[in-house]
Amino acid sequence: MKEVVDFIDKWLREQNRHVISFCFERTQSATITTDTLWRIVVLGFARLYPSVCQHILNIVQSNKIPDPSDNDGRFKFLIETPLSKLNDVPYEELPVIVIDALDESGGLRYDSSRKDDHKGLLRMLKHWIHVDHLKRFELILTSRHDEFIQRMFPESMSIHIDIPSGSNVNPGDSTSHDIRIFLKSQLDSMGEGGAWIKRALDRLVPYAAGIFIWAMTVADFLEVDPQVRFMILESKKQGDNAEGLDESYSLYLTVIGASFGQICEEEIQGIVSVIGAMIFAEQLLSDDGLLMFPGVRIGDSDILRLVRKGLMSVLDSGPVLHFHHRSYEDFLLSCYFRQGLHKLSGVLDCEHHERQLAPLCLKAMVSSELHFNMGNLDSSTINNVDIQATVKSTVPPLIIYYSQFWADHLVHVLDKKLMEVVKFVIYEKLLFWIEMMSLLDKAYEVSSILKKALSWKVCLQVISQ
Repeated sequence: MKEVVDFIDKWLREQNRHVISFCFERTQSATITTDTLWRIVVLGFARLYPSVCQHILNIVQSNKIPDPSDNDGRFKFLIETPLSKLNDVPYEELPVIVIDALDESGGLRYDSSRKDDHKGLLRMLKHWIHVDHLKRFELILTSRHDEFIQRMFPESMSIHIDIPSGSNVNPGDSTSHDIRIFLKSQLDSMGEGGAWIKRALDRLVPYAAGIFIWAMTVADFLEVDPQVRFMILESKKQGDNAEGLDESYSLYLTVIGASFGQICEEEIQGIVSVIGAMIFAEQLLSDDGLLMFPGVRIGDSDILRLVRKGLMSVLDSGPVLHFHHRSYEDFLLSCYFRQGLHKLSGVLDCEHHERQLAPLCLKAMVSSELHFNMGNLDSSTINNVDIQATVKSTVPPLIIYYSQFWADHLVHVLDKKLMEVVKFVIYEKLLFWIEMMSLLDKAYEVSSILKKALSWKVCLQVISQ
């Protein structure tokens, strides 16, 4: 969707329209939330209009702004009320709000709080297009196909623009033409003969069905051993009535099957742990974090290198393991993956991964790594220090992660053995943790995190009775 949004942004700015844009990303669903969206939107308006800026300043100074958990209240105070003061601005001069990847709000949605956040956002956006003074502001929403979103915004109240994919793509249209050019440039660089390249293009372009991520994935997949891997792809039958997404799943299964078809039993646990953490952790974890999981350290075997090599065609090239497209996570969480590669089906076991993440978080919280003055700040010079930069350079990334999300993982693990560890955190480490959250500029989240821990305790006591 990024290319589409970039085009929209450029086109609007060429029309001298202000654009306020926001992008959801489900791997960051704990921090990129509905509340984050509204704060970004109102900040954009405050920079343009003094009346909005003054309104926000007044409610902050009077401490009347609703709690972050009150999405409806925050929307009213941050969006609905201040934008009512812009009725004198001509329509053609009003900013356009672009919300990208709406379907990714709420993350994986196995967590009820994230699911509620997603539904609440859709409800507020629907409210937006029914309020007279808000209707003046154009909303552009981008999303993959999502039946729930389509029901919320039927064509009777919105304009739908579909980007063709799957069976809606004709072999001779511009999308297929662009994919053919891209694939040819990639295949040319592999040093194969012209006849083989033509045969490969004739077979692969129809398979892509207008989905560029399919073309990128297959190009990376072929790079290791072009002719052998093309023979693997050539042996697969294109689905008779398959949509492009199904063809992507077929390709993804081929990729993971070719990479992990011969793994031994002791490597399975490590691979499952790494891929599961990539999906279910609240934020991306560094190699140091992933190495803490069971089975990832096996003698001289490098599970992280094995995952990087095996999934090279579906991973970002950066230092942190990260899938470059949401569709691969969808595939890993689908029955299609479970049936096609049963020995790695543990990747889908959410409870298993939470049972790994919760103890790791608590272990770090009770350790000496969480202590007084985490940023080693000198009180005499604190006003001249960039606290955020200092925290990033002095505090281990895992402590930053665990401090924010220990309760998010805890609530999924009803294990009485963890009760004593949680008590130690509350009784002995509470002030150090609050200081850490303050350094992260997230002190406002402390109360909600403690509420989650309390709900876990109550639930555990009820089960024990």
